[in-house]
Amino acid sequence: MKRLFLCTSLLFVGSSVHAAEFPAQTPARLEAGKALYQKNCLACHGEKGDGAGPAGKMMKPKPRDFAHSTFVNGDKPESIAKTISDGLPGTAMAPFKSLSDEERASLAYYVLSLRKK
Repeated sequence: MKRLFLCTSLLFVGSSVHAAEFPAQTPARLEAGKALYQKNCLACHGEKGDGAGPAGKMMKPKPRDFAHSTFVNGDKPESIAKTISDGLPGTAMAPFKSLSDEERASLAYYVLSLRKK
């Protein structure tokens, strides 16, 4: 049992943002996420997040449609931030490790705001 606990604990030590530490959504964070989206994501995912950006039209597979599609790694902000950080193998979704944890959290909340309810 101690070995299992130790291994599980070590898995979380290496991650930069723990679920319990993930920043809360705020209006300022959403605004920051929107600016980051326009700079880093719009060309592929489109202005509305529908996957119809100018660069995305040439990609196979097509970029994720945030408005209607499910998220590959889940729809929790932490999961989306992890996808932003790590990218998606087999797709054109590159890792954005150059963004800070705070920036990835802001971007995750903005991406979630593009979903159709």
